[in-house]
Amino acid sequence: MSARPFDSLLIANRGEIALRILRAAREAGIRTIAAYSEADAGLRHVQLADERICLGPAPSRDSYLDIARVLQAARLTGAQAIHPGYGFLSENSRFAAAVEEAGLVFVGPTAASIRLMGDKVSAKQAMLDAGVPCVPGSAGALPDEAQAIVALGEACGYPLIVKAAGGGGGRGMRVVRAPGELLDAVAMTRQEAERAFGNPQVYLERFLERPRHIEIQVLADTHGNAVWLGERDCSMQRRHQKVIEEAPAPGIAREAIAAIGERCAQACRQIGYRGAGTFEFLYEDGAFFFIEMNTRVQVEHPVTELVTGIDIVAEQLRIAAGLPLSLTQADVRISGHAIECRINAEDPFSFLPAPGVVSEWIAPGGPGIRVDSHLYGGYRVPSQYDSLIAKFLAHGSDRELALRRMRGALGETRLDGIKSSIALHQALMAEPGFVGGGCDIHHLERYLAENEA
Repeated sequence: MSARPFDSLLIANRGEIALRILRAAREAGIRTIAAYSEADAGLRHVQLADERICLGPAPSRDSYLDIARVLQAARLTGAQAIHPGYGFLSENSRFAAAVEEAGLVFVGPTAASIRLMGDKVSAKQAMLDAGVPCVPGSAGALPDEAQAIVALGEACGYPLIVKAAGGGGGRGMRVVRAPGELLDAVAMTRQEAERAFGNPQVYLERFLERPRHIEIQVLADTHGNAVWLGERDCSMQRRHQKVIEEAPAPGIAREAIAAIGERCAQACRQIGYRGAGTFEFLYEDGAFFFIEMNTRVQVEHPVTELVTGIDIVAEQLRIAAGLPLSLTQADVRISGHAIECRINAEDPFSFLPAPGVVSEWIAPGGPGIRVDSHLYGGYRVPSQYDSLIAKFLAHGSDRELALRRMRGALGETRLDGIKSSIALHQALMAEPGFVGGGCDIHHLERYLAENEA
């Protein structure tokens, strides 16, 4: 079913992204419906929505991940469209197909696009066909024959990494540094992939020792238009989970960014992509290598919004309604520098989750500061979901000013009653490697290991 106009939207998510979607829909004059779990009845977007409906118990499998319950909630409330946010069902092709089969609008790509880009083997082939550079590796899923796998490993070159075709979130991958380790690594990754993703297919790629993680934000409509909105540097990671993001990426020539950005936009046109999406790359020695595409709005989308002035969620709603993009590539301008710190309810250095009741919450403010959060005093952080509780963003005319503003924002925040990662971010905002810019994806883990020692 093609996209069509709608005037009511079911928000099938929680926390800060649900509140973000509600605000964008409200500005567009769209009636908002909050679909929530029993644990989330007190969330701000639930209270602010025009209508609300409980999906079921707190566990995600009985609420946010239950396709039948979400569709029933849409039917009962008369919703015409569903926005999945990020996480949960946002990249589930069965859900996207079920939404459209029910006669509703899915605010996101087609099910076919989600399937294509959700399988890393097919995604890599699609990008090669579109002229997007990829990490050297196997042409497709590995065969079953041991001898053939060994031959592919030799052709790829060591070190290499075994990856699950349906993997994500840092799961389903193993680094192999010597030929004798390859077959065991393939067997173990296949088992993990089958358990975690229901897809045992794996493939090989050259392992880059100290790359950066650079991503390109794109928007594409159903009229053949596609634009790229600059890049984000997401190299500050722990166990493949992003901790800090910024834009633009320090130390990379604008000409190089423009070249890869244009290829991403062209790839969207070639595969018939619609909606918001992000092409993720490893960057090493001046070269970009595609690793995956996220077919949804990203946690870090506000970084791009601050440096471009473009409302990405508003554009998602326009695209889903069948309207053309409100901008062309010539309208995209990068202004200043933005940094995002992900604030989690966890011990700042052991990273153990720390659910509990927020006794006091005073968010930072001032010029160039944006806070995306669903927190309030008295809010109970549940144990059933991801620990992200806020995103602090600082924007300045240059990176130095953005850093100073972020230090100030972290310092003036009051968050009592639970542990949070604020102290970690305060340390990182003064850490020489990060302050200097251009860190590789292993920098944060090296820093944590050194400080633990």
